[in-house]
Amino acid sequence: MRFGVLVFAAAAAGVLAAEGGNANQNSLKPLDSHLFHSLNKISPPIVLPDQTRALYTTSRYDPKKNKSFSFLSLLDTVSGESTQLTPEMEGERISSPMWLNENTAGYVFKGALYQHNLQPNINGTLFYNTTVGISSATYRAATGQLFFLADVYSDGNINSVAGYKEKEKNRTDSAQVFDNLWARHWNKWMTPVKANLFSVKVPLAENGGLGQAAREVNLMQGLAPSVDPLLRWEAEGYAVSNDGQHAAYVVRSPSPDLSWSTNVDIYLVPCNGSGQPELLTEAYKGAASNPVFSADGSALAWLQMETPGYESDIRRIFVRNITTGQTHSVARDWDLSPHFMIWSADSSVLYTLVQSRGDSKVVTVNVLTGARAELTGSGYIASIARLGTDRLLAVYTNTTATHDIYTIDVNSVGAPMRRLTQANREKLHDVYLGEAEDFWFAGARNEQVHGWMVRPHGFNASQKYPLALLIHGGPQQASGHAFGYAQWNPNMYASAGFVTVQINFHGSPGYGQNFTDSIRQQWGGLPYEDLMTGVDHVIATYGFIDAQRLVALGGSFGGYMANWLNANTDRFSALVAHDGEFNLISGYYSTDELWFAEHDIGGVPFTANGRPNYERFNPERLAAKFKTPTLFVHGASDFRLSLEQSLAPWTLLRRRGIPARLVYFENEDHWINHAGNSVRWYSEVLGWISQWTTSPPAPSHG
Repeated sequence: MRFGVLVFAAAAAGVLAAEGGNANQNSLKPLDSHLFHSLNKISPPIVLPDQTRALYTTSRYDPKKNKSFSFLSLLDTVSGESTQLTPEMEGERISSPMWLNENTAGYVFKGALYQHNLQPNINGTLFYNTTVGISSATYRAATGQLFFLADVYSDGNINSVAGYKEKEKNRTDSAQVFDNLWARHWNKWMTPVKANLFSVKVPLAENGGLGQAAREVNLMQGLAPSVDPLLRWEAEGYAVSNDGQHAAYVVRSPSPDLSWSTNVDIYLVPCNGSGQPELLTEAYKGAASNPVFSADGSALAWLQMETPGYESDIRRIFVRNITTGQTHSVARDWDLSPHFMIWSADSSVLYTLVQSRGDSKVVTVNVLTGARAELTGSGYIASIARLGTDRLLAVYTNTTATHDIYTIDVNSVGAPMRRLTQANREKLHDVYLGEAEDFWFAGARNEQVHGWMVRPHGFNASQKYPLALLIHGGPQQASGHAFGYAQWNPNMYASAGFVTVQINFHGSPGYGQNFTDSIRQQWGGLPYEDLMTGVDHVIATYGFIDAQRLVALGGSFGGYMANWLNANTDRFSALVAHDGEFNLISGYYSTDELWFAEHDIGGVPFTANGRPNYERFNPERLAAKFKTPTLFVHGASDFRLSLEQSLAPWTLLRRRGIPARLVYFENEDHWINHAGNSVRWYSEVLGWISQWTTSPPAPSHG
């Protein structure tokens, strides 16, 4: 189902100091919603081939103006000095920073590519534009080739898009006709328009000006035509070799079973369009992802799930020799699932990112032997890029520090990282950000379960405080020791006066694949037991928690769990269910991805064997037992869990005279994507849980 929040913990000594203060906490301000939403957010850096400079973008939201801004910056990776290159751009975020040559940067803004001469605080000039907007762009200076994604119709031609759109305008009806269940996905209905991968020669002119663009080449044109124009091939990601000779793209093959198949493939193709796309993943019917070429272009690595229909299967590393076509799998004894990787300069090692016990770590993998070594410890590495032969440029965060850029010495395992940016130092220097305090306890199956706690703002050990239990989504996702910018940042609840607890229950990744797999057909079983036992553990361990003032909140699977809690316990004063699931049976019939329920819950609800699996942990079956005041939040365009999944339990509680509120966002989907709506989301949620836990602090007895 893929809805979770990743978050990080304590950092290496010295260089990873928190932005928020923790000493003399009473003098620090709480983290309020407007400040939280105005924080600067930086992108992964793009390194210049000489390894001395990098480009990155910064974006922010202004709550007073209700507008978003972004700008491009140049980072000196030696001195750590950053130079703002562009003025702040209002509206659509600057994206796809790239190097056109050693003295010229590029970036995409409002669908067009601009070039910039690295002089501070000036606008770039137009470098490449088409009749349709481009996205996810990259450039290969050696060949003067630009690569990008663009939305096109069935002929795959950029230049005919305008004509198709004109025909759409002149239609006399608005009917959409579907013969395939893949009619919608996440937040969009299927249309004939699909993202295709293009290459085009746009050499930089000698004077640094606009080069003469050649005709665009659609690198997906060689794929078999689709019978259904609504189910054509669509690129979900791609990679290009450094020499610009080959591209590898990720696509979901059009077929009648798209809604119950996780088969996602990778194709290899010459960048000049001279050859047919070659399917690399035919042997597997699980999802492939993250193709990445070695530095010399001789090999391609990717991540491969092997179990059909299981979206949280372990990702195996595959490596293919481009010349010989030989492919082998690496590190098959590894019990953790990497989610990103890049090659070392000498192509002997892959640097991977992997979740491990609440952290996201850099782990090296030898491509021949599979031998592994952890380069980083606690905290969350969000991205990595190669910086020369012996360093990585990483974006790092933890619970008390927002995302910033650091360097990692790959030859010194466990050595402190060097911090290069401080994106929010001025904004957070006098703001309370509580550290994550880890704990372990014996949960379901008597297996060790991991969680952590953040103490409230102005903490006084002699008083008792309400507890907020944040339940992650997924369910095969995990909370992490990181600073999140969305709805589940524990410090927002800590600043509102709550002891904030997060627990990585059975099903969470980062604790071995068996632990992740254990949630299958156990949605209301093992996770529920873990959460209840975990709450018991923290109440018994920390004497400053008021057991009479507990609230629980969650989104997606976390919202399902809020409903399951409502049906099975009355220990919580209030609940919050964001885009959750109330009825597993109607949820199956209305979701966009059938594979998820069929694997996780077990089978289909219209058979004698499958129906009991859906009824066993179905909150609706226990509707008569609901008794806890609940706030329901839902977005109109959520096709993973439709609006009715919140309308139904809201109706149930209101009809039974139990306090309940519905917050409906007509321009949101499974997530809250608009900053102004996020401000309102926090206002409603924090107001709700505070309303049901307000009382004078009681003296502590522990």
